[in-house]
Amino acid sequence: MINYLPDYDALPELVCDYLHYIDAVKNRSQKTVFEYSLNLREFISYVAVDKKFTDEKNPDIRFCDVEFFKNISLNDAYKFLSYCKNEKLNSPTTRSRKTVAIRQFFRYLSENRRIIDFNPMKMLDSPKTNKTLPKYLTLEQSIDLLKAIDGKNKERDYAILTLFLNCGLRLSELVGLNYTDIRSDGSMKVMGKGSKERIVYLNSACISAVERYMRVRPVDGVVDKNALFLSSRLKRISPKTVQHLVKVFLDKAGIGDLGLSTHKLRHTAATLMYQYGDADVLVLKDILGHENLSTTEIYTHIVDEHRKNAIEKNPLASVEIQNENK
Repeated sequence: MINYLPDYDALPELVCDYLHYIDAVKNRSQKTVFEYSLNLREFISYVAVDKKFTDEKNPDIRFCDVEFFKNISLNDAYKFLSYCKNEKLNSPTTRSRKTVAIRQFFRYLSENRRIIDFNPMKMLDSPKTNKTLPKYLTLEQSIDLLKAIDGKNKERDYAILTLFLNCGLRLSELVGLNYTDIRSDGSMKVMGKGSKERIVYLNSACISAVERYMRVRPVDGVVDKNALFLSSRLKRISPKTVQHLVKVFLDKAGIGDLGLSTHKLRHTAATLMYQYGDADVLVLKDILGHENLSTTEIYTHIVDEHRKNAIEKNPLASVEIQNENK
């Protein structure tokens, strides 16, 4: 697994305490803790420079103490978000993530530690984001993608893409799989966000693909002995390698120009399960490891849009015959 380690030496003590809290108590994933550290470091550096507390070229925020945080206002946060939009050209989604990090940190200071009397970020609103339907492959495109797989690692790559398209795994979940996670009863243990385990049942295509790969999976000289998918260096395969091989085969399948990615394969699996697998939203939520049902409901909207388009493309859609009574 990849290690995401915050640069604690560059952060204020209170921020370090908060990061340890969400790691140990809230059980956030390493990646989430790391991203929170980056977001908070960026926000605090901006405020410190804006208030002339540190040098703009080389901001040092380690000194920021309770008094510093007591003097941060809601307007400071909105100035920062405006800077992120206009100077850094951050998308609404990126700015929303930064808003969450700021809001949760100040909630920790006021409610958990009780070291500030007033939480100025309690009313901090998130930027409005445009809800768009996720991109995904059709059934025919998915089959074309699987047919395009070849090369010296074809068994491994075929198993990877088969798990993506059938199980809806996240990239981090697939990379983190151990061969011992696949059980004799046809189920697979998956470590999801926030170190939450879930069980995914493998269909015959997945079982067959993994079995074919395991027959050629290297044994001698393997560095990460438990890893299911190995790189050419006999280490656990990296996310970048998986992203690269997915791009290569999307191009070979003639669908590389559609803006697709590993995460879009997760969307594809979810959409196909909902369209063809008689999976209701609650079942789909468990399979995908979503925390909130609202996240899963996007796939019902995809199908609704698909049905709407089918009706609108009916050749009779634009035919209007006026019947007049004579």
